[in-house]
Amino acid sequence: MSLLGHLTDRIRQDGPMSVADYMAECLLHPTHGYYTTRDPLGTHGDFVTAPEISQMFGEVIGLCLAQGWIDQGRPGRFALVELGPGRGTLMADILRATRGVPGFHDAAQVVLLEASPVLRGLQAEALDAHAPNWIVSVGDLPELPLFLVANEFFDALPIRQFLRDGNGWCERLVGLQGDQLAFGLGPRATQAALATRLEDTRDGDLVELCAAAVPIVTETARIIRSHGGMALVIDYGDWRSLGDTLQAVKGHEYVDPLATPGQADLTAHVDFETLALASRATGCAHTRLTPQGVFLERLGITQRAQSLASALTGSKLETLVRAHRRLTHPEEMGNLFKVLGLYPKTAMPPSGLGT
Repeated sequence: MSLLGHLTDRIRQDGPMSVADYMAECLLHPTHGYYTTRDPLGTHGDFVTAPEISQMFGEVIGLCLAQGWIDQGRPGRFALVELGPGRGTLMADILRATRGVPGFHDAAQVVLLEASPVLRGLQAEALDAHAPNWIVSVGDLPELPLFLVANEFFDALPIRQFLRDGNGWCERLVGLQGDQLAFGLGPRATQAALATRLEDTRDGDLVELCAAAVPIVTETARIIRSHGGMALVIDYGDWRSLGDTLQAVKGHEYVDPLATPGQADLTAHVDFETLALASRATGCAHTRLTPQGVFLERLGITQRAQSLASALTGSKLETLVRAHRRLTHPEEMGNLFKVLGLYPKTAMPPSGLGT
């Protein structure tokens, strides 16, 4: 049975499902899920992430993590962690850029949180020399200083959507119109999680909630508060959710999120306020939200680009220039993507980020 058939049967039996349940089925169904059945990255996949655009991205982030390790006294053992590491490209670039930092690799235990068997295989090839350990939950993170990066991880977590109706909210649901999947609305109800959003929304406004993000940040922040380290969350989104940001990408083009379940990537903009508040509630400090372009420039990506450019000509030089622009320019990824840093209250904030 196809995923569409499975979803149709489920809705007919149990009624319409939340957007979060729909996303979870589409992305992680054990036999038909988007992430469990393919390598979605690159020119032959459906989308390209920053590490696939240029090695410069991972190199400057690696040096940021290494500087944080030095600033916190060079702990003798620490976990170098990536959430949702794709093909392992970002971690490979981080490790290459930091191999000249005395003691860093000797102290590092590489830990990867990955649900996809396909991507785990690619990560094993890319990082074989570093003996990575895989986990399936942040609850499996070691009790060690934690130097963590999550690039385009939180945007793939399932969201629920709510439409304001007076002082209540109607949840947006996925149901059936004939034999086709269709969006609809559930009954009006109060939502304790949205009590504060009555202050900044009007009737008809749509607000998204990502409940799955909170325990991930809470556990990450707890370990950083207790053992030291830092976390870099890099994703598209803004400080507070407002509006419908659910999107589907297939073959590098936007498509209807309901059209081809399990065959397209589903994501939504990250509500960074939720992540920051979860960190603060755990006793961990967080930085101001910073545009990716500003962050990368502060870390020296332009100087790195100039160094690489000195040995290039022709099409390779043009590719480098385009990559630098795509990562940093305000009209490309520079402003759309944001960076949030988590760190102990007793430590300095991560390089490139302000408090």
